[in-house]
Amino acid sequence: MQNIRIGSREIGQGQPCYVIAEAGINHNGRLDLAKQLIGIAVEAGADSVKFQMFKTGKLLSKKVVEGHHIKLDGGEDSSVFDAIKKVELTQEMCREAFDYAKEKGITLFASACDAESIEFLESIGVQAFKIASCDITNFPLLERFAKTGKPLIMSTGMSDLKEVKEAVKVLKENGAKEIALLHCLAQYPANVEESNLKAIKAMEKEFGVPVGFSDHSEGTFVAPVAVAAGAKLFEKHFTLNKGMWGFDQKASANPEELKKIVEEIRLAEKALGTGEKKPTKSEEELKKAMRRSITANQDIAKGTVLQEKMLAIKRPGTGLPSKRLPEVVGKKAKQGIKEDELISLEDLE
Repeated sequence: MQNIRIGSREIGQGQPCYVIAEAGINHNGRLDLAKQLIGIAVEAGADSVKFQMFKTGKLLSKKVVEGHHIKLDGGEDSSVFDAIKKVELTQEMCREAFDYAKEKGITLFASACDAESIEFLESIGVQAFKIASCDITNFPLLERFAKTGKPLIMSTGMSDLKEVKEAVKVLKENGAKEIALLHCLAQYPANVEESNLKAIKAMEKEFGVPVGFSDHSEGTFVAPVAVAAGAKLFEKHFTLNKGMWGFDQKASANPEELKKIVEEIRLAEKALGTGEKKPTKSEEELKKAMRRSITANQDIAKGTVLQEKMLAIKRPGTGLPSKRLPEVVGKKAKQGIKEDELISLEDLE
């Protein structure tokens, strides 16, 4: 596997799962909320926090959606264009958020939805880019991402393996050296039963790059399961309050859930261990008490030739293990052995 690096953090084989706290557009276009979201990501112990950078007019055809309305979480109906415009993060706000994240000691990067946003993010020194699932077939934008020379994390929702191969090919042909992929379901919220987490290993085998999971399901259940399924990255939308107005608030984790997700990911990593089968330190002590040793089943006089019926297999396991019984039967006792005493080879001849 070809690991990637974002800042000081290596991502991939042999590394802890890289946790991306996806603030997305849950700041609702407000810098104060964006800063609060950064603080929550830091408090939760996430490795990075991510926003979405776009120009509404470059993302959406105003003419096509004219007259179309949408009712969002916690709010009234509004036009699709106006609703998306409302959550647009301005360049100045993004710059201030970026500086604030630096102060807080957490990596901030973004998914850019147009070339202008990519150029701006480059100018403020972003360390990586996220490619949204909806842009996996947007080859001109993929080419622009690749030419940044930055690590790229590409979501693969709504796509099949052929489309992912085509997208990766475009990225590599245009100079991308560090690529990671995120399996995901592009549904808000997503059904846990449709997570198909086995696709993580399948994609890892196909592409030889770190593969993770972008989780759009409700709750915290999927996170440790994804790590167990081999996820090298894990992304989760989060919000200040699920009752707020917005597109993704309801399907996002609240601050407590985000913290629990990070905790459960780290616990899952510890539970998975190294893969080497050997007793733990605590088991080494337990082994002495729980395993059994060869003991005398009766008083045995000096010079007696030991028969199997004279022996018993009892705890503790601090003497000769029972598997060595054949070495004891037929030997002569050098000295008397009391019933229930452990038998050692030094007692025999």
